[in-house]
Amino acid sequence: MGYMERYKEWIERLPEEDPMREELIAIEGNDAEIKDRFYKEIEFGTAGLRGICGAGTNRMNTLTVGRATQGIANYILSSGENPARGFAIAYDCRYHSQEFAALAAEILAGNGIKVYLFPSLRPTPELSFTIRSFAALGGINLTASHNPKEYNGYKVYWMDGAQISGEVSDGMLKEILALDLFDDFKRMPMQDALDERKVRMLGEEMDLAYLDYVMSMRQREDEELDLTIPIVYTPLNGAGSIPMQQLAAELGYENFVIVPEQKDPDPEFTTVGYPNPEDPKAFALAEELGRKVGAEVLIATDPDSDRMAVEIADEKGGYTPLNGNQTGALLIAYMAQSMKEKGTLPENAAMIKSIVTGNFGRAICEHYGIKVFEALTGFKNICGVIPKAEELGYTYFFGYEESIGCAPGEEVRDKDGICAAMLIMEMAAWCRKNGRSVKDYLDSLYRKFGYYVEDQVSFVLSGVEGAKRIGRIMDVFRGKKPEAFGRFQVDKCIDYLHGYDGIPASNVLIFYMKDGCWFAMRPSGTEPKIKFYYYAKDTDRDEAAAQVRDMRAAVDQLVESIE
Repeated sequence: MGYMERYKEWIERLPEEDPMREELIAIEGNDAEIKDRFYKEIEFGTAGLRGICGAGTNRMNTLTVGRATQGIANYILSSGENPARGFAIAYDCRYHSQEFAALAAEILAGNGIKVYLFPSLRPTPELSFTIRSFAALGGINLTASHNPKEYNGYKVYWMDGAQISGEVSDGMLKEILALDLFDDFKRMPMQDALDERKVRMLGEEMDLAYLDYVMSMRQREDEELDLTIPIVYTPLNGAGSIPMQQLAAELGYENFVIVPEQKDPDPEFTTVGYPNPEDPKAFALAEELGRKVGAEVLIATDPDSDRMAVEIADEKGGYTPLNGNQTGALLIAYMAQSMKEKGTLPENAAMIKSIVTGNFGRAICEHYGIKVFEALTGFKNICGVIPKAEELGYTYFFGYEESIGCAPGEEVRDKDGICAAMLIMEMAAWCRKNGRSVKDYLDSLYRKFGYYVEDQVSFVLSGVEGAKRIGRIMDVFRGKKPEAFGRFQVDKCIDYLHGYDGIPASNVLIFYMKDGCWFAMRPSGTEPKIKFYYYAKDTDRDEAAAQVRDMRAAVDQLVESIE
């Protein structure tokens, strides 16, 4: 069936009073819009769904969310696991998040599966913690993380608290695809589900348990810290507001200030537009406030609080953003040094990073005798390595990737922006107590381990034609295997399309140059873009930066030549 036939089918089958039917009638005659909504079904990949909200097979709506939930319910019931163990459900501040969460809860309850439901927005890491705390079968979080306001998403977790992958993901996908979007799914009205105790509302008790866990990750005692350090925090109108304020108060930070315009939930993200803390523009209001209060550190979490970014004060009275490679390296160094001094660093500690993450953190780990494992991009893959590492006799120490994601502790098997933010505050307070800044600490690590410089660029290519061009770009690099990029001679290329060195298959290419610098490229799994990651290391910072700049220019030239 073609996209136009699907469009007409939806208009015919949707009830007259359904707002989605009115939405579709309003775009009659707009072929491009109809095609984008119906040329494919929204993909159940990267541990769930993510897309623009609206009517259509390629959109997030009650039909696509309902089918996914019924498919997951069918998988659970056929798995042999006890449905009374339950499924936890959380959501963020986005449009339709609460509606989709209630829908998912009612469908699971209608299928006889117990549900643990949060009554208001919560951080993604708290969902992972909840799954593990209850020994639940898994969980669902309704969030589009850092995507623009038009998006929503549906992240699925399994009983280890990590996002689904492998056989579980494949099994759920098979059950979902066996269903029609217009099937009459089993659904129990919310009040009936509450009365029959099929749905249990969670609240303060779980919040406090999660915060207790975060505080257990502290590395230093109060007397080792300067708790008067001025810190500005922004939740970017998301789920981090309440837990971060509670943590700061509980831990005694005297000058912790939250950006007032971004303190409360706002699905429009009115003051920021694109709520991605990896983008320095998201820090505009935090920087303004930081200058007023003399903040040494600015911290931002994305709407579901799994990602955390940092800016540090510079010598010019402004702020310098740290990228994910720098933030991860700083936390690794701070935690490893603290544990080493106190004798708590595990003898067989293990750190896990993604294959497109730089090697600054690796160098620090090797200095402290910490084993380094690699995984594909995404925390379902990074946290998926933890059981393997444990089987080999290692104790999990830290996990991170370049896109400002860190998992500092084992009890949350996903990015934990709340715990990472707490550790950044503590590290900054420790630096201040010892008469230096975070920048001083970072510079000392560069002097010791070498100057690691990185850059990242994404080509955003939307729609059907954009997806085709992304495919052509990967095909050219994969098929042509250039011997050089500008002045850089290629030493080797690793193609992960069919897996490599124990790492599963993925559409990723990495080119290593003879002088030691390298770059990786891959299509995004959640957004219409292709990403490039550039890395160099040198004893001279300027030389490393020049290598990254020139390598990127040469690669960009080839990309732009591909129609």
